[in-house]
Amino acid sequence: MSESQGGKFVWYELMTSDPDAAQSFYHETIGWGTAPFEESPEPYTMWMNGESPVGGVMALPEEAKQAGAPPHWIAYVTTPDVDATADKIKELGGNLIHGPMEIPNVGRFAIVSDPQGAVFAIYKPANEQPGGPHEPGVGEFSWHELATTDYEGAFDFYSKLFGWKKTEAMDMPEGAGVYQMYGLDDTTMGGMYNKPAEMPGPPMWLYYTTVSDVSEAAETVKAKGGQVVNGPMEVPGGDMIAMCMDPQGAAFAIHSKAAG
Repeated sequence: MSESQGGKFVWYELMTSDPDAAQSFYHETIGWGTAPFEESPEPYTMWMNGESPVGGVMALPEEAKQAGAPPHWIAYVTTPDVDATADKIKELGGNLIHGPMEIPNVGRFAIVSDPQGAVFAIYKPANEQPGGPHEPGVGEFSWHELATTDYEGAFDFYSKLFGWKKTEAMDMPEGAGVYQMYGLDDTTMGGMYNKPAEMPGPPMWLYYTTVSDVSEAAETVKAKGGQVVNGPMEVPGGDMIAMCMDPQGAAFAIHSKAAG
């Protein structure tokens, strides 16, 4: 599927129990600022990486709380037709959670889950999105990782939905199974793997943000009331990563490029 047809991660939204505290935490750990989105019919705050919006933050909706959803990040993946994609998701064994619905001057979206239960959003922007593939800079999202119960089944679902292709694969340490990377066109976007039995919670997406120095950022995470769940550690190629939880309990990850 080509860039114009969809399949790209374009927006990252934090639904949290305390938006004000979350804004302060991510400003300190990632460096984001915030700005109101004036065109939204409801009050909405955007994450700003310099002058560029990268996502948004909002209070966890009451219906989500009642369904037992904790604070979490959700990413929006583009599609040329939200309604047709929602129908296809159901045909492929996924579920429609909310929508499809239109936001005036913004676009059409739906909240959905894959057959294993991982939640994401589909989105058709009202206006053409600028820019093409580029190396993610500091403050931008660089990797999209799915921990699931059946990565082969999940990949088949996303491949049929968005045209994603398998790229590299590698064996994880201590016989933990295969880490399958995937991408669109010539860009590798992330990886999928079967989560170990001791990993709590249902299948989920985890989004990595680029920082200047993972070790320094991890110390800030702890100092500001978050947790470092795994890492900092080096990954093949020399990059550094750490998996974290913010003070409200939303999972996120940080990534820095190898020196040189």
